[in-house]
Amino acid sequence: MAELPSGLLEACVVVGAPSDKLRELQQVFFLDFQTLPLLDPEVLQVHAPPFVSIEANSNHVIGPAFSRKRRDRAAEGVSNGDSSSRREASPTTEDISVPKDLDLIALPQLCFPDGLQLASEQKDDTYHFLVFTDLFGNRSHGVVVQYYRASIQESVFQNGHRWNAPKCRLFAPFAVCIISKVPYYNALKDCLSCLLVQLRTARQADLEETIREFSAKLSLVPLPPPGQLHVSFSLRPLQVVLPSRDDPDSPLVDINLHLPLLCFTHTALLQVLSCLLQEQRIVFFSSDWARLTLVAESLLLYLQPLSWQQPYVPVLARGMLDFLMAPTAFLMGCHINHFEEIATEDLILVNVDDGFIQTSWSEAVDLPALPLAAAECFISRAESLQLQYDLELCHLGTGTDVNTLRSQRRGWQQKLNSQIQNIALELVVNIFRGVQDFLNHEHRVFNSEEFLRTREPDDQLFYRKVLETHIFHSFLRDRLNRKRDSFSRMEQMTRSHAHRYDAGMMSLLRGSDKKSFEYDLIPEYIFFSLGLKFLQKPLKVFRLPEFPPPLAYHYVQNYYSDMVASLGKAISATPPDESALLARYHYLRGLVNTVSNRRLDALEDFHSLYKTDAEIFPSQMVNSVIDSLLDVERFWNGLISLYCITSDAAVKRFQLPKKYMHLEEFVKCVQESGIVKDQGTIHRLFDALTVGHQKQVGPDLFRVFYTIWKDTEAEAQEVCLPASVLEHIDATECVFKLSSSVKTSRGVGKIAMTQRRLFLLTDGRPGYVEVAQYRDLEEVRVSSAPFLVLRIPSLKIRVHGRKETFEANLKTETELWNLMVKEMWAGRSIADRHKDPQYMQQALTNALLMDAVVGSLQSSKAIYAASKLAYFDRMSLEAQMMVPSTTSETLKHKINPSVEFAVPQAVDVLLYTPGTHTHTRQLWVSVGGGKVMVYDASSWSLIQTCQVGNARLNCMLGVDRDQVWMGSEDCVIYIISVVSMVCNRQLTEHRAEVTGLVAYSCSAEGTIMAWEVSTLQVKRHFRLSCNRLQSVYSCGGVLWCCEDGIMEVWRNGTLKQHINLPEQQRVTFSSALLIPESEELWSVCVDSAEVYIWHVKNASRPINRVMLQDCTGCYCMIQVKNQVWIGGMGRGSTKGKIYILDTERYEVLKELHGHIDKVTALCSAEDRYVLSGAAKHDGKVAIWKVEDPGLDSSKC
Repeated sequence: MAELPSGLLEACVVVGAPSDKLRELQQVFFLDFQTLPLLDPEVLQVHAPPFVSIEANSNHVIGPAFSRKRRDRAAEGVSNGDSSSRREASPTTEDISVPKDLDLIALPQLCFPDGLQLASEQKDDTYHFLVFTDLFGNRSHGVVVQYYRASIQESVFQNGHRWNAPKCRLFAPFAVCIISKVPYYNALKDCLSCLLVQLRTARQADLEETIREFSAKLSLVPLPPPGQLHVSFSLRPLQVVLPSRDDPDSPLVDINLHLPLLCFTHTALLQVLSCLLQEQRIVFFSSDWARLTLVAESLLLYLQPLSWQQPYVPVLARGMLDFLMAPTAFLMGCHINHFEEIATEDLILVNVDDGFIQTSWSEAVDLPALPLAAAECFISRAESLQLQYDLELCHLGTGTDVNTLRSQRRGWQQKLNSQIQNIALELVVNIFRGVQDFLNHEHRVFNSEEFLRTREPDDQLFYRKVLETHIFHSFLRDRLNRKRDSFSRMEQMTRSHAHRYDAGMMSLLRGSDKKSFEYDLIPEYIFFSLGLKFLQKPLKVFRLPEFPPPLAYHYVQNYYSDMVASLGKAISATPPDESALLARYHYLRGLVNTVSNRRLDALEDFHSLYKTDAEIFPSQMVNSVIDSLLDVERFWNGLISLYCITSDAAVKRFQLPKKYMHLEEFVKCVQESGIVKDQGTIHRLFDALTVGHQKQVGPDLFRVFYTIWKDTEAEAQEVCLPASVLEHIDATECVFKLSSSVKTSRGVGKIAMTQRRLFLLTDGRPGYVEVAQYRDLEEVRVSSAPFLVLRIPSLKIRVHGRKETFEANLKTETELWNLMVKEMWAGRSIADRHKDPQYMQQALTNALLMDAVVGSLQSSKAIYAASKLAYFDRMSLEAQMMVPSTTSETLKHKINPSVEFAVPQAVDVLLYTPGTHTHTRQLWVSVGGGKVMVYDASSWSLIQTCQVGNARLNCMLGVDRDQVWMGSEDCVIYIISVVSMVCNRQLTEHRAEVTGLVAYSCSAEGTIMAWEVSTLQVKRHFRLSCNRLQSVYSCGGVLWCCEDGIMEVWRNGTLKQHINLPEQQRVTFSSALLIPESEELWSVCVDSAEVYIWHVKNASRPINRVMLQDCTGCYCMIQVKNQVWIGGMGRGSTKGKIYILDTERYEVLKELHGHIDKVTALCSAEDRYVLSGAAKHDGKVAIWKVEDPGLDSSKC
């Protein structure tokens, strides 16, 4: 029988004194009662799985005891000379393998860190905890119990006479260590407590067999998968519970996380966390070995999802103190007795018992503290915690059942642990909030200097130290991989509204809005629902069957069969809507079926995870099962490939170039620097910096340009406006450019440029004088003002509705300000015309780049070079930037899903989902490669970015108001939760790309499937004969399928009729739409400008055709009220067109010009708005207002 995958036990080791040494000391002790010396402990037994296997023609129990010496010697030492025990111990040693990662040399010292010493009286049992780390950083965890057992009285020879000393008894210490891959500290401590009950009453000869049987039972225990299902089993007299981790990326927590809060003041605790984040050489001290590991583990859990990467040995035996001489950072633990001895090293010393922290050279810790705002928030939260369990018992009676009492305490502890995890997570979020804003995902670059500029001056030193650590580098790698963990969820939910709403604008000038990075205190009533326990359902506990009495093969098989049967009953009793719980039951059953050699049944269980919760799909385990089968369906390999893990690339820090750069290298360098991502803008910047030179940018020039750009950011960040000025501008406005003090027609002061207006910041007592909002400008020009015999260049600005002209004597800055203001004016005008705020954002970028170019070139051609960046000023006069009046009246807003990309991405699919009590109205936008952007349909702000596979999505469908189904080119239907934004279920029945979704799904080769939504099972399916099935539409008991022609199909798959044009007029249909009220079928084609309208009862020929003017083809169509909206492609410069047709009069009501590429997707938002998405040369989504028809049609 195979070893249980993901089992609880890795090994059970017994450590004690060798038997010959015990006999020798016993003789000496009985003679003169002298003080007993310390002994060197040795490994006496090792028990490791597998414990049971099939023997030929018999069922045989294998006892995998291992001894470093011969087994007869180990048995002799335990039995102290018992003759029956000697006979049982064969003189040959069994060939038992020891786990390869188990270090049997260091383990005895760690089991007896103070050394092994016999006692003249019985002592209490003691427990402590160990952590082992291999060369690859993988950790195992040990729980050790030390117990004393009376040594059997021995006859003593003296002067040739035998005599007995009945009152002189020795107690020999033994240690039992359970080693596991998972940190089940409390659970394994419970297991050892149950073992000691048996060992106290066991005979000496039975000790080894008792421990072996105990180990074998633990090897049968499966680990619960991540989520809401725990596992429990009975080890009399206790019921032991194995908690699950919250999700696959979260750590398992089976300790009492409030211990550090009992040991340290809040200030001292934050000091320790600061030292950990800065990767110092840290040593914990305590008089209690158990406390060392528990406190260290708790503190590391406080830092999640940051993971400690340095050497970690929470318990150092007395013979291991030389480890502290290591030159690298580390976290280790020692007994308090060694404090004075170790304090001479250059270390951070943490006294866990007394709760203080100091350095080895000073009682004060001279290290940067955590950021003040984050620390104050943590202290405020921690002070509200209830850490005393006794207060919870005041209103309860005295319990009489130990397992009930333990269950009550466990429930209280889990609740407290959850609260502490959330408080600690908020601390980490507040420290590293906004890190993702300074990442370049395409080039995997983190702009650390830019990030540092956004931090408070007093916190700069702390961040500089942390940014150089391995722990932060690992955290960055997860951010670059867009890991959706507890940090990203809480960071998203607690980010200030201003930052969310204006995130695109803030990306232009990182950190210019200090309010964007303030630490928001979350209201108390919602705080504890935001982090790790986010929308978690009630926990369930699955109780394992009783362990088989004899651990023979067929009894173990029966045990697994009973477990499979119990899980089957649990699955049957779980309603289909509890898919997450069903997934956990299927996972466990698949695990048990795997180890009991029912591998096809195991694969079936694991396959069901794709329909219940694919997030916990065990790829490696399934891969090994498939490899062990001779004949298996090919699609299993496809399933595993969906969840294959890609290797993490390294995180780079941005570095200035050291050689001349041609255009391609320049584009990459600018994108890595975080200045701008858009390739078109970078090309114009390259042209500006190379005016009058060869087409390459030198390292010196780029360094000057980059420095000026960063200095501009810093200057803008340092602008502190008085309250009397702030009340005149919006909360989201920032001053991006401030002139020198100049004379103007409205007084002396500095001209300030924000993203919305120009205003004068008057000298002396700072005051606000508005110059103009960009949309109100009428004229901007360069003039000159007389000064004695000179004429000083000045900037004149005329505003609509004002008679007087504003004039500023900007001197040498005049030409630059003229360029910048005109660009901002043009950007605002085009943004208002197109209802697209991104144009304003781009204009601001252009203006700031002009400023940096002029500052870096310092030549007569500087202004001419900067004019290369005046993109919108030039474009404002071109025809394609003009918006017809009908389009302008209908267009309400535009959003750009490609804002984070270097080039625009095609909008493949759009879906609107109405709001409920759990979530707001949302717009789902698929932009290629499986990336889906989710927007709040009230504010049109980005909520979340999801990665759904790696292939293009062809269709989306809202199901049951809490799910979105997405059909992909990779043949999979992905299911995303609208609430959690997690894709954890998949339907894999299709064998070709999924092209359509209604209550049915269709794939390109003609397969149509009807789904039972509650169970995610296929109710029926059939296959049509066609070249490429593009979509399916259900109405009136029949299906309408669009391919080269249009097929009307009964729901059983029988073809009712095939609709097509005559042979000489054949076209490729792209979309079909049924109008039930008039029993009409409307269809459009990718290679025709006509709309074909058929009557469903007589479809031999179209009853009407509508010609669309200036159209080369149509790609999508929807019905809104009694209108049909058609997305197509025109012949002019504005290629993307939307035609609105009246369904009664068969005429075009409007032509809308909203995109510069073909319109590929349309959807309706409650018949109030229509949303359109365009192909890759445009890549934007337009929101259109739906008006009642009846108005005279307009051609735009």
